Amino acid sequence: MNAMSICKDMWIIWIVLWLCLALRSKKTQQRESLGSILSYAVFAWIGAYLVFCKVALGHWGQSAVFPAGKWTSCTSVALVVLGLALTFWARFILGDNWSGTVTVKVDHALIRSGPYRWVRHPIYSGLLLAIFGTMIALDQWRGCVALPLLWIAFTIKRLKEERFMRQTFGDQYVEYSKTTGAIVPCLSRICSRSPHWFAR
Repeated sequence: MNAMSICKDMWIIWIVLWLCLALRSKKTQQRESLGSILSYAVFAWIGAYLVFCKVALGHWGQSAVFPAGKWTSCTSVALVVLGLALTFWARFILGDNWSGTVTVKVDHALIRSGPYRWVRHPIYSGLLLAIFGTMIALDQWRGCVALPLLWIAFTIKRLKEERFMRQTFGDQYVEYSKTTGAIVPCLSRICSRSPHWFAR
């Protein structure tokens, strides 16, 4: 079994478990429109299609990107494991505040524990890390096209989510945004909050 087959199997397991977890969620108080969903879903669908489906893009789209070797296979699988594990960690911390679309739940809580201490959207962080690992396993240029498309999709979606969160939590969310990164942890903010780490 090659690295891409392993990665696909892990994604299938992730999807099944994620759908089971989706059954637990608070009632929705405010929801985005269908047009809003399509504004980022189109990029996500195209990106996912390029990674996981056979696409006829000619020689260029299917040509190799990385030098062949055991290290690329091990690295790709490790990144997928780490990325998907991060999504589950964030999902369990988020609890029944989670939603697959941009919503505000009834009695919505602002979560700042677990991975949310460092990034505001750790599920997207984990998904992008896992997609990056899958891209390495795929080892085709179409994967390099898919990754930025998915980044665009998550960026559009998280900006919409943050607008909802600012409307719901006001200054509390603004202050939270100043101490965290959006998808990638802001090292300067982490260092400024924990200077004792570097005094040892």
